[in-house]
Amino acid sequence: MTDSGLIPPWGGGNQQGTSGYKGNRKLIFAACIILNLCILGFFKYFSFAVDCLNHLFSCFHMRGISWNHDILLPVGISFYTLQALGYLIDVYRGEIRAEKNFVRYALFVSFFPQLVAGPIERSRNLLTQLSSRQSFSYENFRRGMLFILYGLFLKMVVSDRLAIMVDTVYGDSATYPGFYVVAATVFFAVQIYCDFYGYSTIARGSALLMGIHLMDNFNAPYFSKSVKEFWRRWHISLSSWFRDYLYIPLGGNRKGEVRREWNHLLVFAISGLWHGASMSYIFWGLLNGIYQTAENMICKVRKPAEDCFSRRLFHRLLTFSLVTLSWLFFRAGTFANAGEILSNMFSTNNWMILMNGSLYHLGVPESHMKILLVSILLLFLIDYQKYQGKDVVEIFLRQGWFFRVSVIMFFVYVILLYGCYGEMFDTQQFIYFQF
Repeated sequence: MTDSGLIPPWGGGNQQGTSGYKGNRKLIFAACIILNLCILGFFKYFSFAVDCLNHLFSCFHMRGISWNHDILLPVGISFYTLQALGYLIDVYRGEIRAEKNFVRYALFVSFFPQLVAGPIERSRNLLTQLSSRQSFSYENFRRGMLFILYGLFLKMVVSDRLAIMVDTVYGDSATYPGFYVVAATVFFAVQIYCDFYGYSTIARGSALLMGIHLMDNFNAPYFSKSVKEFWRRWHISLSSWFRDYLYIPLGGNRKGEVRREWNHLLVFAISGLWHGASMSYIFWGLLNGIYQTAENMICKVRKPAEDCFSRRLFHRLLTFSLVTLSWLFFRAGTFANAGEILSNMFSTNNWMILMNGSLYHLGVPESHMKILLVSILLLFLIDYQKYQGKDVVEIFLRQGWFFRVSVIMFFVYVILLYGCYGEMFDTQQFIYFQF
């Protein structure tokens, strides 16, 4: 063992046996990687691969492959597969010691708070905590409960309400064309954020009750001034995973500008495929890669401008608009649906629906819309504090008891009345459960 406590990259032993050990180590590592990818590929991409092959065969008037079976996708397989792969790579690189306790390793891969939808934890963080004895902490308990309460608020009050309107428009965009589609696409941008951020926050809170600290998976992404910054703040565990285990090994930005942009596009395309076995997901990933390539090219030729409020606001609105447009392909599910929705978006100029109350006819009544707007405003204020680098929970806990009780009661009230038992309640599955 080295002084740092990590295993050496190629192990110990005499010089004569080093080359044989190195070869066996590479072979075992490759076999483990391939096994994990094959399991993921079979459950998630086999039917997609068969469809692609059949489409290719039809182009050459060849007989296709007969496959009429549906493969049941294990919940969260994409998340815990990447977590297991990250562990294998870390051990192979010598960044952590191999875990000899199988039960502890199994707990690391299947840790229930973040099993089905992340965050994708690194072995050096989660395994280390699972290896040490945890004791009850009142501070962890109250912080954990606040995380859970806020996560439920984001999911049940904001995301599930927005889902009703988004499903109404995207389910029949011919009846709701033009600015209905624009509004629904913006709603979906907020819906998927509150849905996934809500789950991650609940996962952090649940783990914290047991003394386990999970990473913060989101850091006010919609305040970003560029798409590159957005992906540093959105789904941080996945973005950093692809950076460390795919982008950098491919060469990163070390092999010239052309290779750098190619690596960007490849990584984003794989990220899109990871999200779903559909061309619309791949295009969604490529579109975000193209955004980053365009940003790099513009920054290269543009002269630095004076930083001011109007410029920052413009960059934030532009970034939000570009990201929101890409969400359309993510939500559509198929390329054909995305094309139809885009066509209906530009078929009618009915911007007045944003002003005359027509949005109240999308399944959410006016009273609920008002609560929804207040909730989004609250999310905006909290995210702005996070963007400024402030610990919102610590700020809240420093306030007087009356303020803290009032805020907690407000969250409990709206969760129960608008998220559980109120009118128009509609249970919505977490979006990222399908991945």
